[in-house]
Amino acid sequence: MKKIFTLFLNLAGLGIFSLLAQENTENNSGQITGNFQTDAQYYIEDQSIGATAVKEYMLVNSWANFIYSNQNFSAGFRYEGYMNTLLGYPNSGGINDGIGIPFRWAMFSKDDLEITVGNFYEQFGNGLVLRSYEEKMLGIDNALDGFRIKYQLHKGINLTGLIAKQRYYWNHGPGIIRGFDGTIQINEVFQSLEESSLRLNIGGSFVSKFQHEDHPLYNLPDNVAAMSGRIMIRYKNFDINSEYAYKFNDPSLDNSYIFKPGQALLINTSYAKKGLGIVLSTKWVDNMAFRSDRNASLTDLNINQLPEITKNHIYVLPAFYPYATQPNGEWGAKAEIMYKIPKNTLLGGKYGTNVSLNYSRAHDIKKTQINDSTPVFPPASGTYGYNTKFFSIGDKLYFQDINFEISKKWSKKILSNFSYVYLIYNYDVLRGITGHGNVYAHIGIVDMTYKFENSSALKTEIQHMFTKQDEGSWVLGMIEYSLPGWFFTVFDNWNYGNPESKKHYYSIGFGHISGGTRIQLSYGKQRAGVMCIGGVCRNVPASNGVFVSISSTF
Repeated sequence: MKKIFTLFLNLAGLGIFSLLAQENTENNSGQITGNFQTDAQYYIEDQSIGATAVKEYMLVNSWANFIYSNQNFSAGFRYEGYMNTLLGYPNSGGINDGIGIPFRWAMFSKDDLEITVGNFYEQFGNGLVLRSYEEKMLGIDNALDGFRIKYQLHKGINLTGLIAKQRYYWNHGPGIIRGFDGTIQINEVFQSLEESSLRLNIGGSFVSKFQHEDHPLYNLPDNVAAMSGRIMIRYKNFDINSEYAYKFNDPSLDNSYIFKPGQALLINTSYAKKGLGIVLSTKWVDNMAFRSDRNASLTDLNINQLPEITKNHIYVLPAFYPYATQPNGEWGAKAEIMYKIPKNTLLGGKYGTNVSLNYSRAHDIKKTQINDSTPVFPPASGTYGYNTKFFSIGDKLYFQDINFEISKKWSKKILSNFSYVYLIYNYDVLRGITGHGNVYAHIGIVDMTYKFENSSALKTEIQHMFTKQDEGSWVLGMIEYSLPGWFFTVFDNWNYGNPESKKHYYSIGFGHISGGTRIQLSYGKQRAGVMCIGGVCRNVPASNGVFVSISSTF
């Protein structure tokens, strides 16, 4: 009966959008927009790189969004199809396979009030206590499904309240999430401060989850609350954005079911003026995993997200070793300087030269035993777990990244980018595999682009990584030729330093872009590894085959 009812709702939704489309055509009173994407791969077994075959031969991830808007009303839905899910995306036991409409919503706004019903995404502050979002590259979609109200109480005072459950693939997680957030923009509240160079915003959030469970050993709390306070100060070229979060005891699979509260502190500061930018950040986290299901793991049902403060590398070889946020305890710091050497100087040349230096580092935090009989690693279930002092820094290094980049335009035709990266990567902690130790990697990158008279361009990349750990050293070469509406790419990633097998991971492909439509076709091999975005990661398996991607907006 439930499946029949769901099918009826889906068909009704499609019928409503058909009528709305007719209204849009006849009366020009509304607007329909959307986007579509499908990613498909034909898999070829390749034992030399550990690539396995799949029974279906081809796997497909696809989705399409449709949005209708008319004055104060808007509504939409997303149709998704995983037939079946591409390898490497969350799909334990085939839980993600299927087709349907898991995301639908309607929103009405008038004056100072906005009401949303159905699915929505929301973030309070920096996300330390609540961040609901979608990231297709990671296979993450923890959309909320329920009710949300936003209200401007006064100019500069904004309130948000919500109650919802989280999306869990094609179903919902067991927990109920309730949240409230308030922001006060001081300069807008007080007219006398509207023109002041000093800008001040303050905010606070409260989020709780309800999940009842009769545990045979422990008296687990049905309700778990988390709260945070934040402040943003801006004075001329200087910015500081800080937030502190506290979570009450939340025994879960993440922390081995201990009853210790959690804390997190995030501070971002920046200074910017013409030609110069400086960013300083720090983060301290203790026991801040927060899920709507205490028994969930990996990327499932996270209520919050702890932002990473390390650099997201866009080049292939530095991205081999990305940093994954450690919610059970980490301290991190980052410093970045960006400077443009002025034009018409010895080092700046005719067009100027952009230089950036970035340094980031992450450690564990100091943890001590609560008594002589209770271990810290792993923490003893059913206890307080361990003791720690706020903003303590441990001796164990998780990650370090020093990188230097020079971007220069030599002429109207020639552009270049030179980079050097030195990484220290704690493989045992960040991959959860013991006996591997640290990886020490030196990486150099040369990226050159030559623009032709006919609006075409030739881009070349040479990347080299020297390391004695893990799989040894790598060298990558890439050539990409582009012209209006088209691009062609070929590259080879050679693991020449591997003592066991010096594998080549090559790829060749092309693509076409026309308006809002992009089509890409490629064939090649992909190494097994990890992909991270914003400190959240997924494992990427080795593969060999043909990949097709089609996307369009309307």
